[in-house]
Amino acid sequence: MPELPEVETTRRGIAAHLTGDRVSRVLVREPRLRWPVSRALARELRGERIDQIRRRAKYLVLDTSAGAVILHLGMSGSLRIVERDTPLRPHDHVDIDFESGHILRFNDPRRFGTVLWTRGDPLRHRLLADLGPEPLEAGFDGAHLHDLARGRRAAVKTFLMDGRVVVGVGNIYANEALHLAGIRPTRAAGRVSRAGYDALAGAVKKVLTHAIERGGTTLRDFLRADGEPGYFQLELLAYEREAMPCKRCGTPIKRTVIGARSSYYCPRCQK
Repeated sequence: MPELPEVETTRRGIAAHLTGDRVSRVLVREPRLRWPVSRALARELRGERIDQIRRRAKYLVLDTSAGAVILHLGMSGSLRIVERDTPLRPHDHVDIDFESGHILRFNDPRRFGTVLWTRGDPLRHRLLADLGPEPLEAGFDGAHLHDLARGRRAAVKTFLMDGRVVVGVGNIYANEALHLAGIRPTRAAGRVSRAGYDALAGAVKKVLTHAIERGGTTLRDFLRADGEPGYFQLELLAYEREAMPCKRCGTPIKRTVIGARSSYYCPRCQK
């Protein structure tokens, strides 16, 4: 599943080309996504100018004066900017055509993605309204994590991946941040110290920022908006490195399962 760095990389890629451009047509080839694509999308988005393209958690928001498109890439979705004569690929479900000649093309083999139209404030939409703070903004720090973790018995990795605690920290980057902070993913969230959470918040910011700079992580499905892969996967410290030596101490990385998700850690560096 594309995580926050992949979604932010996509946002930057499409925003550079589409902000200020006007929609000439919307073509929905397959409306049966995670939620059905509304017929109002094609009718009401046509002729509108894209004022800005934002990211909230793992959602992209395309703002216009009439409303907003809310996009989620699901498990395997991708957005590409293509020209009008670009041949279709399997699973190219939605095209948003622009007056410039560009097409924003949504591809989703598993159809778990989302393309929704809302006339109201998109940040008040039911999918976005109750989300936690953004990890790269000032409201996210060790104090925030420590306050919310009090008394919690769930594993700290599960806690960190809870979108009501902080948005956008999926499985890959939770593994990486916990390794960098020296915290074992199985430790109960309520038993991590304030200093530990200060280190973890800093690690989350560092890992996500670096991944964005490197263009996201390509694992199976993700491609950037320009079709090129991200390169952060070449620098992973823990994720999918079972039995490989820890890059800090040389101890073999171990794998366990937490909440049905694979978790990787160094038994020496992470306590």
